[in-house]
Amino acid sequence: MSDSLDDRIIAALREDARLSSTALARRLGVSRATVHNRMARLERDGVITGYTVTLGEAYRAGQVAAHVLVEVEQRLTAQVTGQLGRISAVQALYAISGDYDLIVVLSAPSTGALSQLLDRISELRGVLRTKSSVILETKLQR
Repeated sequence: MSDSLDDRIIAALREDARLSSTALARRLGVSRATVHNRMARLERDGVITGYTVTLGEAYRAGQVAAHVLVEVEQRLTAQVTGQLGRISAVQALYAISGDYDLIVVLSAPSTGALSQLLDRISELRGVLRTKSSVILETKLQR
């Protein structure tokens, strides 16, 4: 269970995951040992599962991104999810409710490459249908 300090640590790391324990402690007005211990607990408890790179607009501008809705044959959901997870262009994968079962977030270097990825996904065993939307502009990303 997290508390206010945990939430402040998480918020600061979401802004800059490269902050050292010392810099984080200074920013939050607590000791470095407190920050270190809290972060270790947050990691151990699975609250923080990793630290990642956020790609800048300059890099993303050269990429074509899309959301793909995927309807899956129910008994093959685990197999389809595993196959999608092995595609490096898949940036995120969400299980959803409604007419479709999954949302796949893709990133590709060109529309041609994106088209090939969409074909590859639609041909996976267990995929019944897909519906894709190309992302034109990112308005907010945290």
